[in-house]
Amino acid sequence: MKKRIFFTVLGLLLLVGALGGIKGLQIGRMIAQGSQFTPPPETVTTAEVRADQWETLITAVGSLEAVQGVTVTAELSGKIVAIAFEPGSRVVAGDLLVQQDTSSEVAQLRAAEATAELARTNLERGAKLLATHTISRSEYDNFEAQYKQAAAQVDNVRAVIAKKTIRAPFAGRLGIRLVNLGQIINEGEPIVSLQSLDPIFVNFLLPQQQLGALAPDLRVRIGTDGLGTGEMEGRITAINPLVDAATRNLRVQATVANPDERLHPGMFVNVAVVLPQATPVLAMPATAVLYAPYSDSVFVLEASTDAKTGQPVTVVRQQFVRLGEKRGDFVAVLSGIREGDRVVSTGVFKLRNGQTVVVDNTLSPEFTLTPQPADS
Repeated sequence: MKKRIFFTVLGLLLLVGALGGIKGLQIGRMIAQGSQFTPPPETVTTAEVRADQWETLITAVGSLEAVQGVTVTAELSGKIVAIAFEPGSRVVAGDLLVQQDTSSEVAQLRAAEATAELARTNLERGAKLLATHTISRSEYDNFEAQYKQAAAQVDNVRAVIAKKTIRAPFAGRLGIRLVNLGQIINEGEPIVSLQSLDPIFVNFLLPQQQLGALAPDLRVRIGTDGLGTGEMEGRITAINPLVDAATRNLRVQATVANPDERLHPGMFVNVAVVLPQATPVLAMPATAVLYAPYSDSVFVLEASTDAKTGQPVTVVRQQFVRLGEKRGDFVAVLSGIREGDRVVSTGVFKLRNGQTVVVDNTLSPEFTLTPQPADS
């Protein structure tokens, strides 16, 4: 019985040892194959680092203001008897907006005109009598004074009627009506907003350090989200001579054409002042950069030779770079690479230093300084 157990245990130990030896040989063979394994080349797209001239821009955030904009108000108290405009419509200077009740003023005007006509007749009669020395000079002066007073009274009543006939002071776009027919409005009560929208002012602030670069008539480019108008251009028309003592900022005003009236007073816009001199840069696609907390890097293509086959291959070398301004799809490189270097433009996150690559630019995206995404 003991011998049988002994031989059984011995057989199991031999079986386990044989299986362990086989597995050891398999693992050793796999390790040897892994040490000799060369990963296949990675397919990449590339771009050339090029020298370029970029516009020199001073950027800011601005707000829009109408060249002329008022809230039309009543000069005198009175009852509204006619509203002659449609909210949101365009008007020209002199168009009737609101008519207040002038029935009493019209009656006063007729009486004043009758008095003025009588005074004029007396003045003409007095001039004839003065010529024949029938009346004295003082009596004629009295007739002349009465006529001037009557004429002034006529002008006064007409002025009151004109003030109650409210007209557009300039051409522009009306806003929402704030009064109703039959309403009695008081002096200074708002009636409707009137804004001149074409052209339109852009007001923005720049630090005092930029004062030396500013000049009237410099080009200004503005843009705003959500309107689909793209960028619009204007010119600097005024530079405030006073610098804000609290912020040390300088107020600048530009004028921009707004023929379609998509820009409205009160909106904010992104402003870029285009300076005359351009800035030389080395530019490459921003997608070529592998961003990291310690430093940014790119993968530069280099020619090499396969150690096993002796065939020429292309490998990538990871190069740390110092970046400058980003503009559109490109980023400026301050140091690390040179003009003419070819860098991997997409998929850099999956590469490693010294890896073999194959270049295929058939699916390379188009890089531009002014990208226009289709879904923006």
